[in-house]
Amino acid sequence: MMHFADSLTFSGRKAVAAWAALPFPAFSGSSLPDILSAHQQDVPWKLLSSWREQKVSCCFAQSVVLRGICKEKSTSSLGQPRSPLHSCESPEQGLQQYLHTHFPGAFSTAHVLQQPCDTRPPFPQFFSPLLTRRGFLLDKAQGSSSAGVESIPVLAALQSSPVLHSLLSGLCRDLRARNVRRCSSFFTAGVEQDDFQEALEELKTLSQCYETGFGADGSEDEADSD
Repeated sequence: MMHFADSLTFSGRKAVAAWAALPFPAFSGSSLPDILSAHQQDVPWKLLSSWREQKVSCCFAQSVVLRGICKEKSTSSLGQPRSPLHSCESPEQGLQQYLHTHFPGAFSTAHVLQQPCDTRPPFPQFFSPLLTRRGFLLDKAQGSSSAGVESIPVLAALQSSPVLHSLLSGLCRDLRARNVRRCSSFFTAGVEQDDFQEALEELKTLSQCYETGFGADGSEDEADSD
């Protein structure tokens, strides 16, 4: 994973953010172009970090993998394509086109695998009743099923993006706000005060690598105020 993350980072960046749609929102029988066309405003996956919700409008590099969506062409492909997504020759091209539309200029890789994610026991059954046994969306709930959800389509992504500027600078600010001198066990574990301060400076420097020059939230200024 570390080497994979390295392939998506450059210019001093070392971290990537994980995103996922579990399950990927799709109705049974829908083609990938139809599904993606329904999410033109916002991408249908969420940040997995516990940091506050972020809407990402740009990124530097990303790798996206989609599993469990049938590779059939859209029925609209028999006639005039409804959108550029419907004119793509393969699901990978369609997903790549979608990523290029939402994140122009970013380095993106896209992979589409037909095999879904297996969710049979002992996988926890925390799914909504609005899902079929194969993890596709229903128009209305059909009640609980004793068989549960056996598999789901999943999208996962690793992304080097400006959202990490807020996340890392916020972490730095929270650590500065703590009086670690009161935590004797912290330093008895072998951490020196100077090493701790040096790590904070490195964290601050790392967060600055994700600034884009616009939309900055001033997190570093707040951190420096301590």
